[in-house]
Amino acid sequence: MADVTRRLFLRHLRGTPTNWVRLHVGGRVRREGTGQSFWYRPLTAVLSEVPVDDRELPLLFHARTGDFADITVQATVTYRIADPALAAGRLDFSVDPRTGRPRSRPLDQVAKLLAELAQQPALDLLARVPLAEALTTVAPVREAVSAALDAEPRLTDIGVAVVSARVVAVRPEPELERALQTPTREAVQVQADRATYARRAQAVEQERGIAENELQNKIELARREQQLVEQHGANTRRRAELDAAAELATAHGKAEREQVANAAAADRARVLATAEAEKERLLAGGAADRERVLALAKAETVRAVGAAEAEAEAAKLAAYAELPPAVLQALTVRELAGQLPQIGQLTVTPDLLADLLGRLTGPGSTGDR
Repeated sequence: MADVTRRLFLRHLRGTPTNWVRLHVGGRVRREGTGQSFWYRPLTAVLSEVPVDDRELPLLFHARTGDFADITVQATVTYRIADPALAAGRLDFSVDPRTGRPRSRPLDQVAKLLAELAQQPALDLLARVPLAEALTTVAPVREAVSAALDAEPRLTDIGVAVVSARVVAVRPEPELERALQTPTREAVQVQADRATYARRAQAVEQERGIAENELQNKIELARREQQLVEQHGANTRRRAELDAAAELATAHGKAEREQVANAAAADRARVLATAEAEKERLLAGGAADRERVLALAKAETVRAVGAAEAEAEAAKLAAYAELPPAVLQALTVRELAGQLPQIGQLTVTPDLLADLLGRLTGPGSTGDR
């Protein structure tokens, strides 16, 4: 829509490159074309504005096939006003000169005409084919619609040109569509199951190959382990043989060394025994004389000691004989006290004293007195 600016009693119109504008003043054309910009008086001016850009017309209509199945056709028609002067003369594209707003909606008439003209050839074509063929004949439907629109004289009379016609989809009712999709879906499912089974079979085959490889690896490991055990046993036996040979050689060497050492020891012992016997034989004579002298000296010493002890005892007895009985009793008590254990406290009774005195003055004591 063009921009209309108010200046006092005048108006200024500024168009766009995609809008064709015509100005009538007094029944005569003063200006026309795209991208117009001019001043005019709204009381005397008559304006027409025709869009000349390409426009998309979406179509959605129902049809019936040869086997009486309802289907929905979705199409799009692209058109433009090829002759705006002719269109402005046949349709009402006038605008309000004061505000620039269109007075009517002529493009709706064009859209309705295009929809009717596009539906008729599509309906005629789909009514002659069964449902299965109708769902797969999108190209013939498009060609029929394009041909019908191109050859339609009514579009030429109003200056409308069809740029292109496209059929987007031909679809049946949802229930019927699901029924038609069932065989395909089942076939696809069968193929999917077959692929699944093949994949499982391949997986089983691969697992079997892996299991066989693992079994072969285990067998090879067991064989190598057996070889290792056998080699270890052979090494152990060889080591034992070498150790036994070494011990035998050591024992032989030790026996020879012991034999040599024993022979040397026997010789040394024999020499020592001979020397000792000779020494004992040499010392035997002197030892006998020395022992005889020692024995005589010892006997003399014993005899002298006995005589001295006898003399001391005799002197002691002689001294005791000269002492009075009371002194002898006191000495006896002292001697007895020295032989008795230590007494912390002593209680002397008349009976004990009488008994003690009786022992001290026994039969021997009486005779001495």
